[in-house]
Amino acid sequence: MSYDFDVKQVLDVLNRVLENEMAGVVRYTHYSLMVFGPYRMPLVAWLQGQASESLLHSQEAGELITLLDGHPSLKIGSLLESHQHDVKTILQEALAHETEQVGLYRELLDLVKDKSVLIEEFARKLIAEEEQHVGDIQKMIREH
Repeated sequence: MSYDFDVKQVLDVLNRVLENEMAGVVRYTHYSLMVFGPYRMPLVAWLQGQASESLLHSQEAGELITLLDGHPSLKIGSLLESHQHDVKTILQEALAHETEQVGLYRELLDLVKDKSVLIEEFARKLIAEEEQHVGDIQKMIREH
């Protein structure tokens, strides 16, 4: 199939999406193990949900990569380990991760806008989800 966009550039961004989402799986799983205190249970459930969602997003990106006849990366994005596991620090690190993902999905959208409905809709859907996560985390960090 012929595409009206730079397939190599799109594959590069999709592989970075895949790598960062896989890092999200590791990151959120680790965080879920490190939460202590009276609000542990709801935070653990939320973090585990984020890990599951990151896995789903990485699988979706991988499917698009192979659809474009590319090869999904086996790399995992960078993993920040501050060794500070208080809830606020965990949430700040999660916020940085989610913000980075929004940027990657926006980059993908810019490459395929009005050129591939499938990939454009994928990017738009994930931008909306990640922006929602950014807002949720900002609310959790906020004191009042």
